Amino acid sequence: MAVNSTTDRDYLLPCGRDLEQVWRRLDAVEAGLADEHEASCAHCAAARESLRALRTATRELIEDPEAPPPDLFGRIMVAVRAEVRRGRTLDLPTPHPGSVQISEESVAVVLRYAADTVPGVRARGCRVRVAESGPDGERVIAVEMSVAVRMGGSGVAELIPVVRDRVRTAAAARVGLRLGRLDLTVADIYDAGEEAR
Repeated sequence: MAVNSTTDRDYLLPCGRDLEQVWRRLDAVEAGLADEHEASCAHCAAARESLRALRTATRELIEDPEAPPPDLFGRIMVAVRAEVRRGRTLDLPTPHPGSVQISEESVAVVLRYAADTVPGVRARGCRVRVAESGPDGERVIAVEMSVAVRMGGSGVAELIPVVRDRVRTAAAARVGLRLGRLDLTVADIYDAGEEAR
């Protein structure tokens, strides 16, 4: 299995290596043939760990006689891309000297959880970016989030304002960042019976 190479900076690790390169060298590193960078780089080690889990899951699926769910590949790739993006960080406001940083993926996890607290809503994907700095140097973030809504539950027109409010509140109260823009997409509908799974 090969991960498609790309020139998009989202697929580069913070150390400068791309995910494709780490994937190609996985067997060599496991055989004790790591180069100097691979032997000491924490970013490459974290990516290798994720890729090993992906490879194990893929082997299990190949050995499983039942057909995988149709969205499995997409879900796997979202997880892999999330691992790569974890290296990008945001500065958090602090009254003390120095700086505090948090990964964009960690912020996305907090915001997805906030959306998940709305009954009848499940967060699917979340992308966080610094949009601007406020007049006092405050970081303002822009968020793109996709959600699924429960079939037969509250209407989208009722749910979306609640999701917006919870995500905005979580950004400020849980992370300390001001949400400037939130683009919400209803990407899926799920059956209430799936909640028990």
